[in-house]
Amino acid sequence: MRSFFQSGATFPVKFRIAQLQKLKAAIKTNEKQIFDALDEDLGKSPEECWVTENGFLLAEINHAIRNLSDWASPRPVPTNMLNFPGKSFVLPEPLGVVLIIGPWNYPLQLVLAPLMAAIAAGNCAVLKPSELAPATEKLIQSIIAETFSPEYIRVISGNGSVVVPEMMNDFRFDHVFYTGSTSVGKQVYQMAAKQLVPVTLELGGKSPAIIDEDANITVSAKRIAMAKFSNVGQMCVAPDYVLVHKNVAGKFLAGLKDTIVKFFGTDPAQSYDYGKIINTKQFNRLLSYLQTGNVYYGGRNDIGKRFIEPTILYPSGISDPVMQEEIFGPILPVIEYAGDDEALSIINRHKNPLAAYIFSGSKSRQQFWLQQVPSGGACINTASIHLTNPNLPFGGRGNSGFGNYHGIFGFDTFSHLKAVLKMPLWPDPSIRYPSYKGKLGWFKKITGQ
Repeated sequence: MRSFFQSGATFPVKFRIAQLQKLKAAIKTNEKQIFDALDEDLGKSPEECWVTENGFLLAEINHAIRNLSDWASPRPVPTNMLNFPGKSFVLPEPLGVVLIIGPWNYPLQLVLAPLMAAIAAGNCAVLKPSELAPATEKLIQSIIAETFSPEYIRVISGNGSVVVPEMMNDFRFDHVFYTGSTSVGKQVYQMAAKQLVPVTLELGGKSPAIIDEDANITVSAKRIAMAKFSNVGQMCVAPDYVLVHKNVAGKFLAGLKDTIVKFFGTDPAQSYDYGKIINTKQFNRLLSYLQTGNVYYGGRNDIGKRFIEPTILYPSGISDPVMQEEIFGPILPVIEYAGDDEALSIINRHKNPLAAYIFSGSKSRQQFWLQQVPSGGACINTASIHLTNPNLPFGGRGNSGFGNYHGIFGFDTFSHLKAVLKMPLWPDPSIRYPSYKGKLGWFKKITGQ
C-alpha cells in the first residue's frame, strides 16, 4: 500500500472522483444486503438504514463528488507586505496510508464515511470494522474486496483489541481515525503517540438536553424522543439525559410518554421502527441501570430478543449509576433543575460533551446556553441531526474527542495543508539581503510597526 501511494496513482482528482463513484455504485448495488446485515446486527428497518447508514453515505459521497475539484485546488491567501510581490496559497496534499477504526452502532456509515473522506483526499486506507456487528463487518469486507484493489483499500477483520495493536506496532500509518469509546480511544492515542502519528478521535460522552422554562414542550418531547430512541439509543450523539426546568417538568414528562407511545406503540417489542441491543453484554449493562433507577415509564425487557423498552427514569439524581457514564441505550434520565447554576453544575460533572441540545424560545437564552456549555456540536430546538449537514464540521472536544469530518472538514482531516509562498524572480530588492545595517527603520515600516 505504501508503494502504491508513493507511485502517485491516488493523486489526480479524476482518479479520486472515479473511486468515489465506484464506492457509490457499490453501496447502491448492495442495498438489500446492507438492509439485511443491519437488520441482523441491530434490528434496523430499511427506512432507518437508509436515513442513518447507506442513504446518509450516498448524500455525503454526492456532496464530495460535486465539490472535490474545489477542495483539492490551491487556496489563495493574502500575502503580507514583507513578501510582496509574492503569492501565497495553501495546497492540500494527501497524507499517505491511513487507518480507519469503526464502531458497532452505525457499523457501515461510521467506517465508510471516513473512508470517503480519505479517498477524496487522495489516500490509501486500511479499514477495521467492528467485529461486534459481524454481519456488517463481513459485508464491508466483501464490498471493499469487490470494488477496490488491495494495495489501495483493504479491510482487516478480527478482534480489534488484538489486530489494531499489531498493525499500529508493525507499521507507521500517516493518520489514524478512530470512532468508539473513550477508554479504547485513549489506548489508540497512546499507540499512535509512540510514532508521532496524528489521530482523530470521535468519542462520546453525556450529551445533555436542556429544556428551558420557555421551551415548546410538545416539540421538545417529540424531537428528543426521535433522537434518543433512534437505533435504540445506541448513538454517540443521542441525548444522554434531560435537564428540565422544574416549572415545566410535569408537562414535559407527560408529553414524552405520549410521544413514545405514538412512535412505537404500547408494545415496542412488536414495533417495526424499534431495533435491538447489539449483544448481551450491553444488554446486561443497561439492565443494571433499570435495577437502580426510578422507572417513570417503560422498563420492560427480554434478554432473548435483546429488547429493552424505551424507558424514562424520573426523578433521577446526579449520583445515580446511570449518570456516571455514557448510557448508549434506550434509557433516558430526567432531572429537574430550579436555576441555571444548578443545571450547569450537573453538566460540568461531565465536561465537553459531544453535543448539547438547547430547547428554548428565547434567542438570549439560546445564546446563554451555547456560551455556557462547551461541546463538540450543538442544536437549538432539535437534537442529533446536526451531523446530517455536510457543511458543518462534526467532532468532539476534550473528553468527547478531537478533530472533525464531514464535507470539506473530512477532506482537510485526511490532508496536509501545505503552506506555499511563490516569489517572482523580479523585482528583487536589495533590502532583503545582508548587510542589514541601517535598514531597521525600513523593516519597521514594512511590517507596519
